[in-house]
Amino acid sequence: MADLVSSVFKGGGFIDITPYQYGREVCGPGYAFGPARRSHYLFHYVILGKGRLNYTRRDAKVSCIELGAGEGFMIFPEQVNTYQADWSLPWQYIWIEFDGPRMRERLEALGLSEDNPRYRPTSQEQRDRMMQEMLYIVDHGDESPLSVMGHVCLFFDSFMRSMERPTASGEERLEDRYVREAIRLIEEGYQDGITIEEVAAGVGLSRSYLGSLFKKVVGRSPQQLLMECRMSQAAELLKLTSLPIAQVGRAVGYANQLHFSRAFKSYHGMSPREWRRRGLAGTLPEREIPIMFQ
Repeated sequence: MADLVSSVFKGGGFIDITPYQYGREVCGPGYAFGPARRSHYLFHYVILGKGRLNYTRRDAKVSCIELGAGEGFMIFPEQVNTYQADWSLPWQYIWIEFDGPRMRERLEALGLSEDNPRYRPTSQEQRDRMMQEMLYIVDHGDESPLSVMGHVCLFFDSFMRSMERPTASGEERLEDRYVREAIRLIEEGYQDGITIEEVAAGVGLSRSYLGSLFKKVVGRSPQQLLMECRMSQAAELLKLTSLPIAQVGRAVGYANQLHFSRAFKSYHGMSPREWRRRGLAGTLPEREIPIMFQ
């Protein structure tokens, strides 16, 4: 008789994160970068010194914050920013650029947005782990891609856990559980053509009540999330593979190519064929994952 240890992965839906760039910089007095905008999310963590960030809010007004060691800031896609080192105590920071489906929602759940880009950890232990993972990535970028990706996931895990906020009541926790389960069903079923009615039935709620919970907890509807999952994945498949358009549509839950093409054009502003052509030419819009709610 053999000893056996067996279990299933907990948590249901796992985060899909794509890293793009990373780095570390020791800035001179008054050194500034910008104004500039990015195609993806860009997180800076300040190791030493201090500086300031000028950022454009959602209402198009510009705000400024001072930042020091142990803090950081998040730049959102298409957001115009300028950041500058202090003249007397210039900062040293590390940074990583990344993206992924539903990334905006995950960051806003932590309290980060275009209007509030400051990273203020609630756990020093998790913050220190996050910093160590960032430093490891910077210093070991020549390791295998799978190894680096593992450390990117560890970075993001510590990043999120360092900003976790306690819920205010049991009622809120129950609402969060309903929404979390609905999100899991959407993420696991969007490729198979799952409907919002099926998602609502899966969590034991009516469609209208599930919609109101979504609006309250994440600020948008479950239908918007379902569409984002499908269209983000479709855009990546069109850009990175040579699959026929009809097959791309089926891969994200559309049995009918015409319905898929109409939905894709409505979401991305161009047809799947044009998206692929511009991807090959390197002329795609900078914001590849549209902002779904304000």
